[in-house]
Amino acid sequence: MDEIREPLKQEVKSILLPITAIMGAVILWGSSFAGTRVALRSLEPGQLVWIRQIFAVLAILPFAGKLYPRHYRKGDWKLLIPMVLFQPCLYFFFESNALVYTTSSQAGVVAAVVPVLVALGAWMFLKETIGIKTIMGMVLSIGGVVVLTLSQSSGSQASNPVLGNSLEFMAMIFGAANMVIVKKMSGRYSPFTLTAMQMVTGFIFFSPAAFSLFRTSREIWTPELIILLVYMGVFVSLGAFALYNWGMSHLPASKASVFINLVPVTAILFGWILIGEGLNPVQTGAAIVVILGVLLSQSRRIKRNWRL
Repeated sequence: MDEIREPLKQEVKSILLPITAIMGAVILWGSSFAGTRVALRSLEPGQLVWIRQIFAVLAILPFAGKLYPRHYRKGDWKLLIPMVLFQPCLYFFFESNALVYTTSSQAGVVAAVVPVLVALGAWMFLKETIGIKTIMGMVLSIGGVVVLTLSQSSGSQASNPVLGNSLEFMAMIFGAANMVIVKKMSGRYSPFTLTAMQMVTGFIFFSPAAFSLFRTSREIWTPELIILLVYMGVFVSLGAFALYNWGMSHLPASKASVFINLVPVTAILFGWILIGEGLNPVQTGAAIVVILGVLLSQSRRIKRNWRL
């Protein structure tokens, strides 16, 4: 029995735990949409991102000694610096500006290219092979995301969709490049160390927004807003990045990135459950298609685990 149990435990650790971690990140990221809508009633986008980074860094401080990169290799800065600049810095900068010019639905369609960009980057730089089921799963989930985002109503017209969608595409390039670098560097550094680097860099990058906070009214700082900001910083920023980076370190980058297409699904579900936003039949069907696409992309691993 021990000879059977030990391989089973190893299989669970190598497959199910990383998938669970990534799903946890997806759920946290999905929950942030409703929270962001509420927070932006009182704060500007730059202020919100910076305050989130403050709480993330504060949560890291007690573990700073363990998260310090002790085994630095000469020349790693050539990858570490782009990694932390690509995300959260440039990713959030381009995406926040993109939504000024385009609708969230159009931005969601553009965001669906992330798994393709990551798979392409992993094939080019990490020498990962891409199976036919992974490709089919990507196509299916991307198609579901396109339908999901286009089926949402927009309250305002895009002022400059070409510019906005171009900025969103740039954000997706930076996000995908970050994922590929995280996958490569996770073989040398702890995923939690890489996450800490991202949070600290984001705090520094967005710190100019601190000056504009002096112009805000004291009345906005309600207990509800503070609790929301703590949640967004500790759980959505720090927690989600830590879970995703850890999961990414245990799965091929091309497979892990497909789960990103579940973020719009969870965002709509949270909007429906928490703030009463409608979930029409088209959105429900599209969400199911996205989920099926993700499952298809992971089917070989799931089937192998079931046989044990």
